[in-house]
Amino acid sequence: MTNQDEVTILVVDDEDAIRNGLAAALRRARFQVVEASNGVEALTLIEKHRPDIIVLDILMPEMDGREVCRRLRQVEDWTPVIMLTQIDATGEKISSLEEGADEYLNKPFDSYELIARIKALLRRQVVAGRPVQLAAVLVSGRLRLERETHRIWVDGDEITLTTKAFGVLAHLMSRPNMVVSREQLLDHVWGWDDPSGMRTVDVRIAEIRRKLGDTAGEPEFIETIPGEGYRFIGDVKAG
Repeated sequence: MTNQDEVTILVVDDEDAIRNGLAAALRRARFQVVEASNGVEALTLIEKHRPDIIVLDILMPEMDGREVCRRLRQVEDWTPVIMLTQIDATGEKISSLEEGADEYLNKPFDSYELIARIKALLRRQVVAGRPVQLAAVLVSGRLRLERETHRIWVDGDEITLTTKAFGVLAHLMSRPNMVVSREQLLDHVWGWDDPSGMRTVDVRIAEIRRKLGDTAGEPEFIETIPGEGYRFIGDVKAG
């Protein structure tokens, strides 16, 4: 979907100033916008308008954002969700992703960053209406990864990875062709954000490459983006 005039964004936040400001910025970017002030209203508007993206605050009265996301996923509604979280609330962000959110943003944030995240989500590969991020099985060429069993195969042969390396690979595969920073990997896989731990990420990437037979110079799966992070470059589909 490339025509932004045809894209509907649902913005859900109980703070009027934040919600109105985001809605105005999205409309200037030529998106169609629907607004809700709480989770209950959001579910009603989702049923009515079928938005393409949901921008969802976590802390709201009546029904919080995680509960909204949980209910959507329970009924097989895979509409992409960008969750709005509080600053430095690492556990909150991890919980959001576990509930089925596709992305998260820390408050306060620049509206241009939100627009960039929305555009990235719209470009993201979707298989049978379900985002690859949420699939239990991910397949890329000769590589197969099963999230629930924590098992991986290359060319039909099973390989073993440490728990953290598996988490890094699963996170990268679920965001194909997107650059993921070391900070984001630390946050998502380790649950902490400490610059001193950047080397830890690089060690796990090296482990993955060694087990997959991948190389940094001529990567088949994971590409290093200098100064930014890593990107899974293979085509990924739900298995």
